[in-house]
Amino acid sequence: MAQTEVLMPKMGESVIEATIIKWTKNEGDQLKADETLLEIATDKVDSEIPVPSDGILLKKLCKEGDVIPVGKAIAIISTDGKPADVPVSAPVVEAKKAAPVNVSTPAAATQVAEPITRFSTSGRFYSPLVRSIAQKEGITVNELETIPGSGKAGRVTKTDIISYLPARQANGNVATQTTTAPAIKEAPVKPMAIGANDEIIEMDRMRKLIADHMVMSKRVSPHVTSYVEADVTNLVLWREKIKKEFEKKEGEKLTFTPIFVEATVKALKDYPMVNVSVDGTRIIRHKDIHIGMAVALPSGNLIVPVIRYADRNSLLGITKQVNDLAGRARINKLMPDDTQGGTFTITNVGTFGNIMGTPIINQPQAAILATGIIKKKPVVIESPQGDMIAIRHMMYLSLSYDHRVVDGALGGSFLKKVADYLEQFDIDRNTW
Repeated sequence: MAQTEVLMPKMGESVIEATIIKWTKNEGDQLKADETLLEIATDKVDSEIPVPSDGILLKKLCKEGDVIPVGKAIAIISTDGKPADVPVSAPVVEAKKAAPVNVSTPAAATQVAEPITRFSTSGRFYSPLVRSIAQKEGITVNELETIPGSGKAGRVTKTDIISYLPARQANGNVATQTTTAPAIKEAPVKPMAIGANDEIIEMDRMRKLIADHMVMSKRVSPHVTSYVEADVTNLVLWREKIKKEFEKKEGEKLTFTPIFVEATVKALKDYPMVNVSVDGTRIIRHKDIHIGMAVALPSGNLIVPVIRYADRNSLLGITKQVNDLAGRARINKLMPDDTQGGTFTITNVGTFGNIMGTPIINQPQAAILATGIIKKKPVVIESPQGDMIAIRHMMYLSLSYDHRVVDGALGGSFLKKVADYLEQFDIDRNTW
């Protein structure tokens, strides 16, 4: 009987493993090529693994919830349509699980209750397994930050933390000795009163990740938000004039988002200290500009794909990336690398009819811009002949920024510069 293994596919340069979320086929089922075999998830993106060829699913090599490295076999299928010669329930291979590690624990370690989030204040990522081991061993967040990581981008792996434990125990380096200040105890959360007519909805996986990331951002960064109003009449009239020609010539729809991105990139070049990240007491100034673009999904969740090298792209190039990323995001076809490496984020709250917003910073970035709805308003226009009232296309821009590294003068000046670029848009522009 001809058999083939289905391997966990490579999903991007930054992804080394994925979690099995759901099997859509059962052992013994007939399979058709390109049908969905199972659903998997990385930290930010859910994906589907298709059936490689017609056949029968002989054996699942892992269960839902297992964390599987890229390249590892996850299933065996018969490619000649014949059933297996051995019972499909026979064990084939043991999948990796994010389970606790049996290591002796210092007595004081069990007293530590400080939560460890997926991202530390420096933006360093900790996997569920590493966090589980750290909690079990009483390793505080501050101590975890000192452990050298051998993973990609200095990420602490299971091997790193287990290798660290013997020396730590030998030195008596338990959690109470690594804490330099008394732990701040959070007020106990009172049980929620649930009424007879209330509906309980369990958060899905992505919503839990979003919640975790948002709470972490507010804990890490002292948020400040500045606002400015912009007259974007020329921009609106120009887009209305050329959008049909643009689509006919380039095969792309021109929305306002690429124009907002273009203006933001220009302002980031003028104020490069907004295009930064914080690493402890170090400020990382990014020379390349990668713009995150918040996209609302049909499920109600939010994802932020990244427009790569926006500073090197024309308006057409930015438009192509915006349309591609938004389209794939809405049909759950983003790759994990599509959401990595952003240096600044834009969220268009005007899409929902909102005039402005106070967005939460997308860590480890230092700022996020919200663009409000464009509305016609009566505005006072100053001229050499005197003031007059005219109907103009107006919008609000709001910038939330990390006050550790972006002061009010810098944040306000940057935001005003974005507005200036939008207001000074050339209505006779003929290139893109």
